[in-house]
Amino acid sequence: MAAKAEAEIGGVRLTSPDKVLYPEQGITKRDLAEYYLAVAPAMLPHVARRPITLVRCPTGRQRKCFYQRHAGSGVPSELAEVDIPGFEESGAYLFIKDARGLIALVQMGVLEIHPWGARTDRPDRPDRIIFDLDPGEGLGFPDVAAAAHEVRAFLADLGLESFAKTTGGKGVHVVLPVDRRYAYPQVKAFAKKAAEAIAAKTPTRYLTRISIAERRGRIFIDYLRNDATSTAVAPYSTRARAGAPVATPVSWDELTPGLDPAAFGIRTVPGRLQNLGADPWADMGKVRQGLPAALRGW
Repeated sequence: MAAKAEAEIGGVRLTSPDKVLYPEQGITKRDLAEYYLAVAPAMLPHVARRPITLVRCPTGRQRKCFYQRHAGSGVPSELAEVDIPGFEESGAYLFIKDARGLIALVQMGVLEIHPWGARTDRPDRPDRIIFDLDPGEGLGFPDVAAAAHEVRAFLADLGLESFAKTTGGKGVHVVLPVDRRYAYPQVKAFAKKAAEAIAAKTPTRYLTRISIAERRGRIFIDYLRNDATSTAVAPYSTRARAGAPVATPVSWDELTPGLDPAAFGIRTVPGRLQNLGADPWADMGKVRQGLPAALRGW
């Protein structure tokens, strides 16, 4: 029987729905679109109306992939564009508004979605700060999980509430929601000062320099994602990697040495959300907090 040339999912036309994007699992465009439709209620609060960078792999994850963040030609009508003050020369940035936008990204062959830390109405005022914990050679996920709890404890001592997310790889993102009253240089200065303070306490375990040579046996606390135009993989985004992994929000109680981030994939995450009954990041949008003067760094 011939493969169907088109399908409609979530009100969006999908061409070649049976095209395989993850050959190891046999995951098709249709599977990916249905996945995003299932997780859209949990994902959209963290992705919609934010400038995004996309990893497009039109012929599947094992073939040539490329980054895109500007409109260009052939952009589906379900996507929107925004001009960012100060970056006009680079062209309008892409963003999505709703679940139809997510499905349209699948139609474009997008396997990764990386939003800004700010929204399109105030692109110069981020509402979250990200500490990206990246393990060096010789370390495993239990080390990263322990590091995330240390970062959380450090921030809690400052009166700040944070959230955790696996990245679809070896790392963890500790995400700090923040009121939209600070410019990017201010949030980056805070993140840098916080990362350096954590690393100074245990320099044999942490570093804040990007040097690969120094990273063996230590965890790099990457604060550099807190710049304008910088991005981090979205919660519930797939990754263009073997195993079809998904960057997944987790509760702090879940983030234990025994957690296997590889268990979070296209086939498992929708069921996980149903079984949890509540998204671990459901309350992030309710958090209202500023940056403490003692550690602002500016």
